[in-house]
Amino acid sequence: MLTHADLERAQSIVYAAMPPTPQYAWPLLAAATQCECWVKHENHTPVGAFKVRGGLVHMRLRRERGETNGVITATRGNHGQSIPFAAGREGIASTVVVPKGNSLEKNEAMRALGCSLIEAGSDFDEARETAMRLAREQGLDMVASFHPELVMGVATYAHELFNGAGALDAVYVPIGLGSGICAVIAIRDLLGLRTKVIGVVAERANAYKLSVAERRAVPTNSALSFADGMAVRVPNADAVAIIAKGADRIVEVSEDEIADAMRLYYRATHNVAEGAGAAALAALVKEQAQMKGQRVGLILSGGNIDSSKFAQVLQGRTPLP
Repeated sequence: MLTHADLERAQSIVYAAMPPTPQYAWPLLAAATQCECWVKHENHTPVGAFKVRGGLVHMRLRRERGETNGVITATRGNHGQSIPFAAGREGIASTVVVPKGNSLEKNEAMRALGCSLIEAGSDFDEARETAMRLAREQGLDMVASFHPELVMGVATYAHELFNGAGALDAVYVPIGLGSGICAVIAIRDLLGLRTKVIGVVAERANAYKLSVAERRAVPTNSALSFADGMAVRVPNADAVAIIAKGADRIVEVSEDEIADAMRLYYRATHNVAEGAGAAALAALVKEQAQMKGQRVGLILSGGNIDSSKFAQVLQGRTPLP
């Protein structure tokens, strides 16, 4: 449960480092979807993605507890930027483990923020296993990609959205490990709204859809989506429980539908959306017949995609994972 005191504490930490991001109702998106579309622009944070909010809160609270001996985490990129960005502000050393073949530009961004970067494993979950082993061997604190204090920080974007756009009929949220959608559910409930929260996963990385259906964490053998922010094989059990209770449904979108949504975002708003960032719009387009005429929030969770892959998207192609 998130309290008003939790939210106020998170806001005091987050807004000391960054201003609120905007939420805009874009006319061309309304024309394309037949909905009033409020886009929450988390691509406008200091690291280009929503994750920075959770990192700021978690690292501040760690320092206040005296947990300053160094942290390690695993990521495909956005969480891995948020941790060194926030850790550096608190004087805490950070190490980030990424899978081999990870986004070159995200790797460069993480190194620029001052972390030690290690490449290991073939995907996020193998990188996470390496990070956990190194944490034990080197005496570092493992920072998971899902944690109550991360959700507490991320909740500030959900509050901004509802405060700026008013009561919405529905909000579509991409699911990686779950901090984003859990934060939206928490704020929706805290404010007593009736907004439906709709999760979005990639067809090729659908562990959370399977898990919510079973009401338990159901891992998959692969997560081969170019939307790396959603490419997770092993769900977090706590996140699954929150989503199963608080989300209306989970929508799967294909690789081509994600790429189409990225192109639509660029045409309609001239914003760059990474694959996970465009997934919410892809889901709304898929469901536009049943959503026609409603007021809908779309979480544009980040804009961090390699320029070469984005060029492929603008050329009408769908990048490989």
